[in-house]
Amino acid sequence: MAAITFAAIVGSGAALAAAANGNSYQTRLSVVPIDVGMQATVAGQGKITATLAGNKLTVTGNAEGLRSPATVAHIHRGVPGIQGPAILDLTVTKTTSPTISGTVELTPSMVDDLKNGQLYVQLNSERAPDGNLRGWLTHTN
Repeated sequence: MAAITFAAIVGSGAALAAAANGNSYQTRLSVVPIDVGMQATVAGQGKITATLAGNKLTVTGNAEGLRSPATVAHIHRGVPGIQGPAILDLTVTKTTSPTISGTVELTPSMVDDLKNGQLYVQLNSERAPDGNLRGWLTHTN
């Protein structure tokens, strides 16, 4: 029990230290650009927070108002406003009000992309398999 408590305290301290050192990021998830035909299938909003500790990025967040259950969530690489490839997988609950989470290991170039605002989170759903919500991670400090 003491080891578990110690690990929890150390882990919490690491997250607080990362936040204090300017390694916190966030985004607001909003509807991807759509055409008239997609208006009936794409809706919702959400929020993501992320903390970078070394090369490990811990992501947590949620969404609501989807018109169909979430299917997958990924971190993509792309300049703001331009869709790019999925590069990392996140965990998502398969509901219309999903939670999103994950800890992923970034390469040095991915860390640079994160710091330069070129990584974004995208949430797909059953009725919008090519993207429902999206948001670029921005530095919070």
